[in-house]
Amino acid sequence: MKQIDLNCDVGEGLQNEKDLFPFISSCSIACGGHAGDKKTMASVVSLALQYGVKIGAHPSYPDRQNFGRKSLKLTGTELMASIRDQINSLMGVMSEKKAVLHHIKPHGALYNDLAKDRELVLSFLEAIAPLQNNCKLYAPYGSVIALEAKKAGWPLFYEAFGDRNYNPDLSLVSRTLPQALIREPEKVLDHILPMILHGKVHTCEGVSKPMVADTICIHGDTEGVLEILMYLDRELPKNNIHIG
Repeated sequence: MKQIDLNCDVGEGLQNEKDLFPFISSCSIACGGHAGDKKTMASVVSLALQYGVKIGAHPSYPDRQNFGRKSLKLTGTELMASIRDQINSLMGVMSEKKAVLHHIKPHGALYNDLAKDRELVLSFLEAIAPLQNNCKLYAPYGSVIALEAKKAGWPLFYEAFGDRNYNPDLSLVSRTLPQALIREPEKVLDHILPMILHGKVHTCEGVSKPMVADTICIHGDTEGVLEILMYLDRELPKNNIHIG
């Protein structure tokens, strides 16, 4: 039986974590850049501990107005300061609750920019370098951040998205396009099974591309996210895949 980590981005104001956590194995908590504050972080960390869900930091561009989904032009120094502040904020909360940081996963536009911008990647990796020996980095397969992080010795979890369609270059289809999101549970399952079982993703143009997926993300704010997770919880074991 294969094992796959199933993750959600949480702490983003929807307050649906209690519903989602029984069906996932890890979560990435917004830590103030695009959403979240110490109160929400404390609440979500407590729930994650209660349900045995591994905890990650979900830093972003410091842009709450656009929910971190717009690229910002920051200097390397500005980016590093913001990333460190965000992660330290979450870790302060986690320390109080004796929780352990499992991973770091960038959010939104920062995630997409880090997939292709080496200069940005080097600043980001410098910001999180002190944590390298203690946690993993979630990054998309074949991306610049994955390549540079691997060179730097980071333990990587290659991440794929179950509720998003892919372009042939393995970038995500823009949210401005109608085919960007996958909301039907059956289609999400059809989308991720080739990734997990065969190391391939079927792109929006009908082309299969190689992909490694150690963790699958279903966004916490995707319409019908609970129905998707409940369906995967039921159907993945039928395909000899264990969530964990």
